[in-house]
Amino acid sequence: MQNFSFKNPTKLIFGKDSISTLSKEIPTGAKVLLLFGGGSVKRNGVYEQVTNALKEYDTKEFWGIESNPKVETCRDAIAVGRAHGSDFVLAVGGGSVIDAAKLISASLLSDKDPWDIVRRGVAKGPFVPLGTVLTIPATGSEMNRGSVISKGETKEKFAFYGQFPIFSIIDPEVTYSLPKYQLACGVADSFAHILEQYMTYPGQSRVMDRWAEGLLLTLQEIGPKVVWEAPDYDLRCDFMVTATMALNGFIAWGVVEDWSTHMIGHELTALCNITHGHSLAVVFPALLRVMKNHGKREKLLQYADRVWGITAGNEEKRIEAAIAMTEGFFRSIGLSTRLEENAIGEDIIEEIVHRFRERKVQFGEKGLVDAEKTNEILHLALPKSDTLPAVRPLE
Repeated sequence: MQNFSFKNPTKLIFGKDSISTLSKEIPTGAKVLLLFGGGSVKRNGVYEQVTNALKEYDTKEFWGIESNPKVETCRDAIAVGRAHGSDFVLAVGGGSVIDAAKLISASLLSDKDPWDIVRRGVAKGPFVPLGTVLTIPATGSEMNRGSVISKGETKEKFAFYGQFPIFSIIDPEVTYSLPKYQLACGVADSFAHILEQYMTYPGQSRVMDRWAEGLLLTLQEIGPKVVWEAPDYDLRCDFMVTATMALNGFIAWGVVEDWSTHMIGHELTALCNITHGHSLAVVFPALLRVMKNHGKREKLLQYADRVWGITAGNEEKRIEAAIAMTEGFFRSIGLSTRLEENAIGEDIIEEIVHRFRERKVQFGEKGLVDAEKTNEILHLALPKSDTLPAVRPLE
């Protein structure tokens, strides 16, 4: 296990009717910039709960933060916040709204262009304090510093680190109205987050391995039920907690991480507007097949045994069975796992490979995922296959 330091200051407020406690968490007299995505929070009652809880505050609303939030939209929100004199930011929505809020809170008191902050990779502050009301479990952004922002003009997408939310309110009941596709993408995103931290070297930490495997087993068990069955409070509780735990830093103590699947997936999202979690379901099985002989063999065998119960056959058969089970899991929750199934072709692969060559990227725990490896991965993920499990349509 490597040396590490760890701090996560976010206060989680979890459970039914927890939005009603909002006013206890925001300083009295604060001027609050409320950030929203589309109109779903008005349809599911979240907007009414938030505004009722903040009726004694001076608030200003900004609507229209899109999935895969764009820096252009963030600039507009920053202008609104400055004109209002906002000294507190509240993100109400899923990971995209929270990601945008991290850039906005880092920009309100800065003279730098928001895109410059993103490209620098780390925002150093000063920050306007930030809280969140989570409506879509997926990204873990409610309890970490990470944010991913796109630039519409150039179709680029990059991650940066802002501030931790001071608090995040999580009420599983607000997920009851989510479309099946959003739920499926959230399950896939959470599963991929865990794999990015787990699927590297064996023997780094028994504790981190078992913690990650427990979360993977939980998603394996509940994922299809969350997507296909009627809302169940206990299931949604487990889902939301798992999604948060998948990327709040707790399973990464002292271990080497990967994140190359995310780097490739970000490009697919920027260029094709495929939902982030869905992009990961496409890339991850192909990446594991390409990288199985480049440092992931032992961990794949462990994963096959402990997560999928695969113990029969030689090493190659066990590894391929584990990867096939992973791809089958994504398909069982309604997500296609090949580029051609998502109308993505050779031209997109060529553009991504070109970008990675230009940037001279070296992703992964050993820095082995470069432009050429990415080309191999995406071509392996390209073709449709009649041997894959059918994908049940998501309404």
